[in-house]
Amino acid sequence: MTANITTKCKHPANDRCTKPASCLGAKAARAVFMIIFYQIVMLILFMTGYSAIPNNMPNLTISIVNDDKPMGAEFTKQFSAQLPFHVITNHSLERAQSDLEERNIHMIIHIPSDFSKKMSSNQEQAKLEFFINASNPSSISSGMANVSTRISNQISAQIQTQSFEGLLQSLNIPADQAKQSVESIMNKVSSNVITTNPQPAGMSNQMVPMFLSMCMYVGAMIYSMQSIAALTQIREAQSKWKAFLSLQGVNLIIAVIAPLIGVTIIFAVHSYDTQTYFKTWWVHALELFTAMEFTSIPVMLLGQAGMILNIPLLLTQTIAGGSVMPREMMLGYFKVFSYFSPLYYSINLDYNVLFGGGKTFEFAICLGLIAICALLINAVIYGLKKVKVPEEITDPTTEALALELK
Repeated sequence: MTANITTKCKHPANDRCTKPASCLGAKAARAVFMIIFYQIVMLILFMTGYSAIPNNMPNLTISIVNDDKPMGAEFTKQFSAQLPFHVITNHSLERAQSDLEERNIHMIIHIPSDFSKKMSSNQEQAKLEFFINASNPSSISSGMANVSTRISNQISAQIQTQSFEGLLQSLNIPADQAKQSVESIMNKVSSNVITTNPQPAGMSNQMVPMFLSMCMYVGAMIYSMQSIAALTQIREAQSKWKAFLSLQGVNLIIAVIAPLIGVTIIFAVHSYDTQTYFKTWWVHALELFTAMEFTSIPVMLLGQAGMILNIPLLLTQTIAGGSVMPREMMLGYFKVFSYFSPLYYSINLDYNVLFGGGKTFEFAICLGLIAICALLINAVIYGLKKVKVPEEITDPTTEALALELK
């Protein structure tokens, strides 16, 4: 995930280095620093970031919708007390389904209006309905599915045992007979899991949003090193702002064309329709341009040393991007950064385009705003400060890009 940069010795181009050992030592020291730096940053970010699973699972939200008056109120009270999540009980089913589609909540427990009737009938089985939005990180969709099974098999059984055994004994029914009656009642409750926005089977399908967004971002990060180096080469041949605007024009053209390769590879492996193909293309055209501007900021500020900032920003977004866990589960630093992360909005747009989900327009607007803000920041830095990209990072790729900008 680093650029192929050829570092030259700081001697005149036509002179031979008189102290090769010293030059080699300096280069080795920089390489060793990057090895150590990468280990420290990656392990600190990942060890802290991934500790949110499962520690922050209680931050997720479940809505309990009770449409059954006789027994539903007691069940809702028991569920609210026992579930290790934030519980909402005052929403209608329609409101809860809308929140589930927009990922504001993570599961719905619905007690149907005929629940009590079926519980009291000897011929019918009562069902608890669980609604799960599968267009989410796999940790959420699979975790909520496990919760629904556990609720129906364990919590419901426990509630019934506590409630009905005491009720039967209060009616002076012998304890043995009461226990047998309870066991027959326990088998009357089953779960009906209703999955919305299902994902195609296979881990490769589930990881497409992260893989596609990540490869665009990494490519943009490497490209920003080369493009800013090219900018310094042509600013003497052109006017200052003409060179900057020329670079932005090239960025825009590349952002539109380059994603076709990755998107085509994904669609060649997985079966999606043509409309989805073009939507995914435009999502990643916007993401690639945003990532170019976003990753150019450290390079504008620090030159080649900007990679020292770009690497932690990339690693941060593997968690803050939302493909591993939702924003509600993230630790403070990652949660805050997700609001400014190009990967967060790109990954969520991919979830919506490929599988389904809400807030598509909101995610697209946020991604566009990040691009505009990053572009303005780069313009301010470029106008106030000389771009710190030394000649030693130039290579044939940079020179070709400089010629294209001219």
